[in-house]
Amino acid sequence: MPLLKPRKKRDAEIPSASMADIAFLLLIFFLVTTTIDADKGIYMQLPPKLDENVEPPDINQRNLLNVLVAEDGRVLIDNEITNIGAIRGLVKRHITNNGREANLSISPDKAVVSFKTRRGLPYETYIEVLDELKSAYNEVRNEAARSQFGTDYGTYKARLGEDDEDAIADQYPLKLSLAEPDQE
Repeated sequence: MPLLKPRKKRDAEIPSASMADIAFLLLIFFLVTTTIDADKGIYMQLPPKLDENVEPPDINQRNLLNVLVAEDGRVLIDNEITNIGAIRGLVKRHITNNGREANLSISPDKAVVSFKTRRGLPYETYIEVLDELKSAYNEVRNEAARSQFGTDYGTYKARLGEDDEDAIADQYPLKLSLAEPDQE
């Protein structure tokens, strides 16, 4: 009888020759499929720098609507306490006044809204008030686009060509002055 040799036990191994390739492919896959949000913050287009030799234009007080937000969140429009929900309506009335009321703007292209805050104002309140101010302009533009072109302002603007004039924005220009917060 032939003697059988005892078998040597082999340790079980996982083949790792292609592990680096697999890890590299997974890395590429996740880099390609992941989206990165770059649109953080508030989009504001700053006005061009004024020429030092040119005086800033005079603004008739009648055309200026002053919005002040205190650090405790109180909103004052032309020194009258107002709640945030009423801002949009007051701004729309100011923009579209066309000289009817003596304390509101003469025309939409002359109407200016001055937005000023106090230091210490919560960021959420600042955004909420700024949103109401811009929403007032958007609603006025929507109403004008519907009456003149039969569509909302977004659709009207999307139809404009690259060289076309935006008649609605010319009629109701966004004149929002963001003033520096007071030191108080």
